[in-house]
Amino acid sequence: MNTATDNRLARRLQGLLQRTGRQYAAGHDRPLGGYLGAMAGFAAYTTAWATAVRLRGRPLPDRPEPWDVVLTSVATFRLSRLLTKASVTSPLRAPFTRYVAPQGPAELQEEAQPEVAKRTVGELATCPFCMSVWVVSTLTAGQLLWPRATRTAMGVLAALAGADTLQLAYSALVEKTTGE
Repeated sequence: MNTATDNRLARRLQGLLQRTGRQYAAGHDRPLGGYLGAMAGFAAYTTAWATAVRLRGRPLPDRPEPWDVVLTSVATFRLSRLLTKASVTSPLRAPFTRYVAPQGPAELQEEAQPEVAKRTVGELATCPFCMSVWVVSTLTAGQLLWPRATRTAMGVLAALAGADTLQLAYSALVEKTTGE
């Protein structure tokens, strides 16, 4: 193929992608390109972890143990909220987000910055559901590569989730009994 043919093909492909994006968005602002980039980044991230696990030569378990699933779930929940909502981690999110208001005990409501290059990262950085996919992948790889250290860290995160639950329950009980 020559350069002119390559350029024509690239323009057609770009036009097709733009039309598809407009039709999909139905008048809303949907950053499909950013999401595609995030998916590609996640694919590269998990490929790197899978490669590290494979090079380590450890056999994969036949199936996850139920206790590991529970521990991973609780640790993923807590770490995802810590990364996406906690006041103390707001400096990590600040380049991609804007502060909106407090949101619950020690949590913040933030929104993604509107700039194209920052929006998708900002959405990921403020969405505990979105972040959970990355966190659970990391914890799973950690369990396969460094099981003792990872389970210890997950135990700490699970204990933190339990302590948070007790703090909230205590606050609700005090409010109910004192009316404050």
